[in-house]
Amino acid sequence: MSSLWGSLVPLILASMFVPVQIMITLLLLRSSSGKVTAWAFAAGMTVVRLLQGAIFGLVLSNATTANADQGGPGLVLSIVLLVLGVVFLATGAKSMMTGEDPDAPPPKWLTMTEGMGPAKAFLLGGGLLLVAPKFWVFTLGAIGAIGAANLGQPSAGLTFVVFAVLAQGLTLAILLYATMAPRQSRHVLDATAQWLEDKNREIMIVIGLVFGIWFSAKGLVGLGLFS
Repeated sequence: MSSLWGSLVPLILASMFVPVQIMITLLLLRSSSGKVTAWAFAAGMTVVRLLQGAIFGLVLSNATTANADQGGPGLVLSIVLLVLGVVFLATGAKSMMTGEDPDAPPPKWLTMTEGMGPAKAFLLGGGLLLVAPKFWVFTLGAIGAIGAANLGQPSAGLTFVVFAVLAQGLTLAILLYATMAPRQSRHVLDATAQWLEDKNREIMIVIGLVFGIWFSAKGLVGLGLFS
């Protein structure tokens, strides 16, 4: 179990700190519909992640279990982690050279948040999970890690649900803060949004390098190419 969470925790943290979902959440909180719309955005992300787990979980977990070495993360999981590492390193490199986030949604997604209702926000959350490659790899990596742990049902399913919720821990914390302390949170969240906008390049470089190196090393170790 400790080995499983040793693989899941980095995936959770990497997913949690992707700046674009935090920025969209903050923008939606400042929109006309406010908290309801922001909660709908988070719900859309959660529902799609759970559907991805249900659809791809059986295939990937079976493949991972069939190829797993004793005490290792398994062939499929190792490949997924290596791919994730490369994606993060590429993101960090691109941010270093251009300042752009390759997984960021088109600019019109951000400008339309002001007049967005809950239904569109729900679809935006789900769409972000479907179009951003990193989110796909987070989910597939979690499925592979859970499959390699051979937990059986319903433990495997419950573990993935926990992953899905924790992967949005920072977004949910922001929403809870805005809901429970609307007046006090307004200034803090506005300042946070401005800071994220100003420091987006630096954040993406740090995230890309730190998680890129960690996931690449984990994948190479699992494949027996590095010890």
